[in-house]
Amino acid sequence: MKVIAVNGSPNKDGNTAKALGAMAEILEAEGVDAEIVNVGGELIRGCVACGKCASSEKNLCVLGDDIVNDTCLKMREADGIILGAPTYYAGIPGPMKACLDRVFFSSSRYFKYKVGTAVAVVRRTGGLDVVHQLMNFFNLAQTVTPPSQYWTVAYGMDAGEVLSDAEGMQTLRKNARSMAWLIKMIAATKGSIPTPDETVREKRVFTNFIR
Repeated sequence: MKVIAVNGSPNKDGNTAKALGAMAEILEAEGVDAEIVNVGGELIRGCVACGKCASSEKNLCVLGDDIVNDTCLKMREADGIILGAPTYYAGIPGPMKACLDRVFFSSSRYFKYKVGTAVAVVRRTGGLDVVHQLMNFFNLAQTVTPPSQYWTVAYGMDAGEVLSDAEGMQTLRKNARSMAWLIKMIAATKGSIPTPDETVREKRVFTNFIR
């Protein structure tokens, strides 16, 4: 069992990394391997809406000269995914957004019924917007979300300061424990309890607001 944590901060050792590291420690203690992948400091182009990933080998993005496809494959193979980002103007940093647009557009089908959660780090306000934006990717990919005691936002500005946010860090630890529990539950019931798609097969209805 493994979790991939995607760090959307350009600071590999900053507060977002510290928050993800604390969650990784809990997961490891619960018997779930955890790996942090840093994408925030990379040069990543946004999705160009070419649609080639629908027919390309392994459904990978044709813009293959950056970290996106490697990250995508790691996320597909994982049992759980954590998306972590700092707060930039109450939003996700550009490279993280570009990465996630391409990963989820090409790979949402591979993430279905995996366990996914999101973490935002913020100095003062705007963190909830980041969590909601990150969770939008999981919601559309039909992942399973682990609970916690509060929104998964941790506060800090200077490097390492987030570790002093007692309630925020406790919220992340509880979220990580819930994640490990859900991953184990899904693994334990695989083959004995069918997924909703296995019990009722419905063809996808796809419409727009014009017709």
